[in-house]
Amino acid sequence: MAVTTIQLSKEMKKTLEGMKLHSRETYEEVLERLLEDLHELNEQTKKEIAQAIQEIKRGKYRTHRQLKAELGF
Repeated sequence: MAVTTIQLSKEMKKTLEGMKLHSRETYEEVLERLLEDLHELNEQTKKEIAQAIQEIKRGKYRTHRQLKAELGF
């Protein structure tokens, strides 16, 4: 295994620390889990995400406030 050093902002390090499943989990293990999750997205899911992003950009969404009003909360 090749060992290397990377630079992280304090915020990124804090974020990665918060993603650990247990205190002894390494940052490499956290990153491996994240990358595995990304690779597990199938093509249909990727297509649906891209479509949702386009709808949001076109303003085709409702806010929580709007939904609460519609549902009578």
